[in-house]
Amino acid sequence: MQTTGVESVRNVAIVSSAGAGKTSLSEAILYTGGAIQALGSVAEGTTVSDFEPEALRHRTSTSTSLLQFSWNHSHLTLLDTPGALALLGEPMAALRAVDAVVLVMTEQIGVRTEMARLWERIKDLELPCLLFLNGLDKDGSSIESALELCRTQLGRPPILMSMPVVSEGTLDGVVDVRLKQLVRSGPSSTKAELLPIPTHLEESLRQARTQLVEAVAESGETLLETYLAEGDLNDDALLQGLRRDIVTGEFLPVYTGSATQNVGVWSLLDALVSLLPSPFERGASHPWCGIQPDTHDTCERKGTVGEPFSAYVLKTIIDPFVGRLSYCRVVSGSVQADSTVLNASKQVREKLGHFYRVLGKRHVAVDSANGGDIVAIAKLKDTHTGDTLSHEGSPLCYPGLGLPKPILSYAIEAKSKAEIDKVGLGLHKLIEEDPTLEFSRHDETKEMVLSGMGQFHIDLALEKLHRKFGVDVILHTPKVPYRETIKTKSQAQGKYKKQTGGHGQYGDCWLEVAPLPRGQGFAFKNQVVGGAIPRNFIPSVEKGVHEAMHHGPLSGCPVVDVQVAVYDGSYHVVDSSEMSFKIAGSMAFRKAMETAHPVLLEPVMTIEIDTPTESVGAVMGDLNARRGRILSVNAQDHVEQIKALVPLAEVLRYATTLNAMTAGRGSYAMEFAQYDEVPRDLAGKILEKRKAEEQTVAAHAEH
Repeated sequence: MQTTGVESVRNVAIVSSAGAGKTSLSEAILYTGGAIQALGSVAEGTTVSDFEPEALRHRTSTSTSLLQFSWNHSHLTLLDTPGALALLGEPMAALRAVDAVVLVMTEQIGVRTEMARLWERIKDLELPCLLFLNGLDKDGSSIESALELCRTQLGRPPILMSMPVVSEGTLDGVVDVRLKQLVRSGPSSTKAELLPIPTHLEESLRQARTQLVEAVAESGETLLETYLAEGDLNDDALLQGLRRDIVTGEFLPVYTGSATQNVGVWSLLDALVSLLPSPFERGASHPWCGIQPDTHDTCERKGTVGEPFSAYVLKTIIDPFVGRLSYCRVVSGSVQADSTVLNASKQVREKLGHFYRVLGKRHVAVDSANGGDIVAIAKLKDTHTGDTLSHEGSPLCYPGLGLPKPILSYAIEAKSKAEIDKVGLGLHKLIEEDPTLEFSRHDETKEMVLSGMGQFHIDLALEKLHRKFGVDVILHTPKVPYRETIKTKSQAQGKYKKQTGGHGQYGDCWLEVAPLPRGQGFAFKNQVVGGAIPRNFIPSVEKGVHEAMHHGPLSGCPVVDVQVAVYDGSYHVVDSSEMSFKIAGSMAFRKAMETAHPVLLEPVMTIEIDTPTESVGAVMGDLNARRGRILSVNAQDHVEQIKALVPLAEVLRYATTLNAMTAGRGSYAMEFAQYDEVPRDLAGKILEKRKAEEQTVAAHAEH
């Protein structure tokens, strides 16, 4: 990657809620920076970022796009990310690889759940941040209410860096507060006019600049002394103070305008270069921390070219025709295309393919990459998203992405038996692209299960499965993995006797089964005395019990939380064998289970729900109706967090319900907590349903 040095590089993620205008803003930045010749439109499907068929079909970003271009002697990499809550993993991964962020917000959309969660990640990573207040060309837009949203919902004081200029009801420019100029631009020209401030705007500029200068001065003792002595800060002092305060997050600089009309974009683009840190500056204050695989010692990389090579894989793209393309943030050192490096995450050597700079779907080959660059590398064989590449002599692994867990699952069925393997192969490829998808084959339920972040996420995965791999699937609600256990002790004999002409088969054992505390699993005891069963046959009895536990007497579900003791039996000197005692153990266990009051258990999930305060009552009422048990309710940054235990069977489709109750502003995460007994009346219905399903399957098999 040809650069004039790491100081000229800027790596910036553009994030927001869906519909706030990230892709339109990215397009306008490219247009203003001269990277493209015409301003594309999301509605018309002509933007550089949204080039995948799914993005064009849905008219929304479905994947992070890499946008690399040069402007004003600087080299910019923008990561235009999806805004849908169901695709939250994409911007989460992008934030891990950049040095700064542009938040895009509109007054109409405000701060939704996905933006609130991204803001928390931005604060955790201590990423410098600018905010672009978009959509000010729309009727009824109010800067004051939008700034209040920033103040209350983001918790950081907003400071206006540019003010909209409205002439006869039309937004035709902004006043750049730092540069003290009127900036006019529009969709028909890449050039911005920098004009003197008209007289009628001087007072507004004076007030905004006073607020800006005071905010900068208050955060630095030397600047404060200068401001108190002179009543102002010169341009250089203001610039340096701003750069420092943006890095430390003292306040949130707000740029205003309209992305679709290309108004206010020049000032934001100038700020990306002049105010945001380079990888070198970011690395000096926030070095990348990794772990040496062999010693597990912590080591740091500050992002200099002089350090050993290391890189982090932030995204993988797999195309049936082009092959694998890995977006890598080169953290430190330098590397040539076609070099051999170490994948420290997997401890394998990796031959690097060609390097590319990327602008949407356009790729330009480059020979090398340096610390601070983000580069696409072709055809990495064993490297996946989240892996670390490093110099073989200085291996280290950077922490993983920390992506959100899937919350919605479907059982999937190939439309024909011939396509089963193609479905599995295709989904594994999609998961390499998107680690927030999960795919598994459940031995117990005999189902293939696809899990994702929401309905939109699942739908996109299936659209890609069809386009890239030519297969379609049928979706079903997944079966709940029930279990069985017992309530009381019971004893039973298992006696297997078979005469075959030569050596026969003889095994005889008495077992006692007893319940264990929930979650204890299984315990086996040998209480045989006096040699009633030879010791070498005891493991065979246990093995027979193990096999019988796979299919309980109620529903055929696995048996858990039981203790089994073998305490008596008999054997034959000639006819007894390991096989005969295994069968005897299995028979005894099944008989004992039938009289030990077997019950059905269901998986119970711990669920954490973030909901707007006004929806708390509805959400809690709904949880109670789902047999949920509320554990806690806590207020956290303008939302209420509800923690509860809920049976999995009641929340298989919870994402849709929560969206309806919270107008799309709620979110949740859940994980397995425990197995609990199913209420008797409900257990009866479940068992009847399973019996009917088994009969239907048997009838189909006969035909």
